[in-house]
Amino acid sequence: MKNLLRLEEGAMFIASIYLLSLHETFWWVYLILVLGPDIGMLGYLINDKAGAVSYNAFHHKGIAIAVYAMGIYIQNELIQITGVILFGHSSMDRMFGYGLKYFSGFKNTHLGMIGRRGNV
Repeated sequence: MKNLLRLEEGAMFIASIYLLSLHETFWWVYLILVLGPDIGMLGYLINDKAGAVSYNAFHHKGIAIAVYAMGIYIQNELIQITGVILFGHSSMDRMFGYGLKYFSGFKNTHLGMIGRRGNV
């Protein structure tokens, strides 16, 4: 089952690259910005709860889709590209087993524990 989920996330990651290409954005822009959403990890400098909230805000696919839809609604291509990048990054992370975080710590995710004894 784990491999099937990773395949599904990989397909969504590839779909995000395709969608970005429809915006006629240079491919290297995606390579540079795809790691941008990890800025959400800075919340862990405060505590685990703040870290989980900030990390999840940058890695929630529903938020990514809402950002993209808002970009379509107000006809702003930069906001649309931001939504695509958020979505693609979330898919890439989940492909590697990094899920949304629980308040109990960075390694405890909705996909299981990260680490030697976890899913990753």
